[in-house]
Amino acid sequence: MIVFVDTSALFGLLARNDQVHGQAKRNFAYFAEHEAQLVTSSYVLVETLALLQNRIGLRAVSDFQLKLLPLFDVIWVDAEWHNRAMQRLLSHGKRKMSLVDCLSFEIMESLDIKLAYSFDKHFAECGFILAEY
Repeated sequence: MIVFVDTSALFGLLARNDQVHGQAKRNFAYFAEHEAQLVTSSYVLVETLALLQNRIGLRAVSDFQLKLLPLFDVIWVDAEWHNRAMQRLLSHGKRKMSLVDCLSFEIMESLDIKLAYSFDKHFAECGFILAEY
């Protein structure tokens, strides 16, 4: 099983007071139990780290870097990925869909990943399956 991991799931997993924390933990445990391949992008990492630093603190950033990051296959964004995401963002014309989301969709389509570990409705709106275990 290959799963794309989004910021909403990572933050939900790490922030105990987040409304999706319980579901995020259950999903993560399921993925671990089933040895899922977890894929994310460097843009998701930047977004997640910024949220953790701002809302929880640097210790959370350190814990994420040391304990969770090694579990992911990271797609490092280059100019080509960035341009593909930007084209998608501008062509969709949706103000609330972020560049990070558009990049995620580009990666998922390119790697034929259908399942998203996310709590962002945009994934489902774009035809991906939101993990719920």
